[in-house]
Amino acid sequence: MKRPLKALVAAVALGSLALATGCSGEPVSFDTPSSTAGSGASGGSRGGGGTDDGKNGEAAAKTLMPTGPKAEFTTQNTVDDGTKIGKTTLEGKKSGFTGDVWVWAPPQYFDPKYANSGFPVLIALPGGNGYPKNYWMGTDLKLQSSISKWSKEGKSLPFIVVMPVLNPDDKYYYDGSDIPGQAKMGTWMTEDVPDFVRANFRTFKSRDGWAFMGSSSGAFVGLKSVLKHPDKFKAVIASGPDTVPDSPLWAGHEAEKAANNPEKLAEALSAQPSGPDKDVYLAFQIGTKESGLNNLRSFTKKYTKGPVKTRLEVIQDGEHNAKTYVKGMGDGSIQWISEHMQAPIPAS
Repeated sequence: MKRPLKALVAAVALGSLALATGCSGEPVSFDTPSSTAGSGASGGSRGGGGTDDGKNGEAAAKTLMPTGPKAEFTTQNTVDDGTKIGKTTLEGKKSGFTGDVWVWAPPQYFDPKYANSGFPVLIALPGGNGYPKNYWMGTDLKLQSSISKWSKEGKSLPFIVVMPVLNPDDKYYYDGSDIPGQAKMGTWMTEDVPDFVRANFRTFKSRDGWAFMGSSSGAFVGLKSVLKHPDKFKAVIASGPDTVPDSPLWAGHEAEKAANNPEKLAEALSAQPSGPDKDVYLAFQIGTKESGLNNLRSFTKKYTKGPVKTRLEVIQDGEHNAKTYVKGMGDGSIQWISEHMQAPIPAS
């Protein structure tokens, strides 16, 4: 059963201007300045400290520049470092579903040194119904400010954080899947949302730049999405997740339900040979004050082989809530997935 949750450096001057200061509801832009080698603030120690010969060619080969069309964003919140969380409404061309998406780019994204480099993407999913808002868009949980801080400390990559709505309504869980006869939330999450990010931001061409992070019901969706599409996504931080689908909307669709079952997907993937283009990194988190620890231990013991790599962060005195999970990320989960993903590439 899904369980509801309780509810790097300072931005460089050019970055602050690019974000366009303003209050909630005012337009905000994620456009960035042209590349100027050697200028701007220093990034984090992973992919952010200094320049090397040959980096320009590497960045060009790995980076996908924004494809357009460009979305219009409005300011929702301002992070401690001055960066903005923007909101737009996305009409999913492949899923047919229209929903809100919130986005945040780290300070390094606006540094001219990285103007020709892609950035890794973290699709952050909430617990509960995740509708009409994705609670990670608030500043109270400190997700964005923590990533900014951790990237300065070398504990995290400077991720672009993308926060789509999780479900099409607040009545049911759709398990991030294309349940027959229902809104195609699997296509929305794994195709429309990434396409939207590629249209508006500098990203990486390979799956090395794509990951999920989620709590509870959102953790299930992130876990399932990575296991089902290891060609598109490389990692997930799954906090307090279920490991089997349980939406009542699956009734009468057992074959489709099985095709969206993380345990069955992990079993099939773990039986394949390991390889750099296939390995996935599943960072599980759970608090000692919540149920589910034995299930996660069983999951990792059974499926950690072949391409399936796992890590389990047991958070002392942690409960089933977002505050606990942000702490767990800082204790090691964010660093672990960062070590296996593509860092931004500075100009040389």
